Amino acid sequence: MTNKTNYSYIGIAFIILVFGIIFIPRIIDRVSSNDITRDDNRSGDVTIQLIKAPNKKNQSDLVYIPSLDGGNRKVPAFSFTDQNGNTITNEDYLGKVYLVEFFFTTCPTICPRMNSNLVQIQNDFKDYQNNFGVASFTIMPEIDTPKVLKAYADKYGITNPNWHLMTGDEDTIYKLANEGFYLYTARGEDAEGFEHSGNFALIDKEGYIRSRMKSPNNPLIYYNGIVSEEEGTDDEGIPQEISIIKEDITKLLKE
Repeated sequence: MTNKTNYSYIGIAFIILVFGIIFIPRIIDRVSSNDITRDDNRSGDVTIQLIKAPNKKNQSDLVYIPSLDGGNRKVPAFSFTDQNGNTITNEDYLGKVYLVEFFFTTCPTICPRMNSNLVQIQNDFKDYQNNFGVASFTIMPEIDTPKVLKAYADKYGITNPNWHLMTGDEDTIYKLANEGFYLYTARGEDAEGFEHSGNFALIDKEGYIRSRMKSPNNPLIYYNGIVSEEEGTDDEGIPQEISIIKEDITKLLKE
């Protein structure tokens, strides 16, 4: 076998590796939101083998999501700085039901809509603020300092003490998004060029990602955070899921 042939195989293997790193998280996120294409072909379900839920008192009908190691998918360990300058880790959320999002403060498109919806959810659960929270991770940490995040929180009316807008090492945040939550996130040249998921992940009191079912063996996995209850549907006919998020938060709070 010639050196030229060897180099060809190496090149092909490298391309496959790069494809997997860049596109697999995006594909998983879009499959979970039934958003692989932007046309009318949005009805295909993705069937996966669900893991049996732990047998515990007051267990709801929300399912656990399988992880690659054969167990149930759990929030990875993390440690970042929030808008108040405090160090926040995944352990600070134990015992609480919470939502996870990835955003940035200068986002001109979906982030304002996502966070307006989250503020509405926050206000609807104001009597449960000790048991409910939000974890917002910026994907532009070089701009979104704690001071900037604090101003953003004040602007949007974020008052829940368990809603932390977090910043930190950029590579760590991107790894958490793409490999920890499978919520697609990618860098861009400017604010318009940044790409990130418009979905929310719902986490239970023990740190597990939970979801309702769309059909047998086909969990929703993530919830569309962009379309508001007031809008009902977006321009492409995609229905809002804020109402079902609220229903499912209520279920987990009772567990």
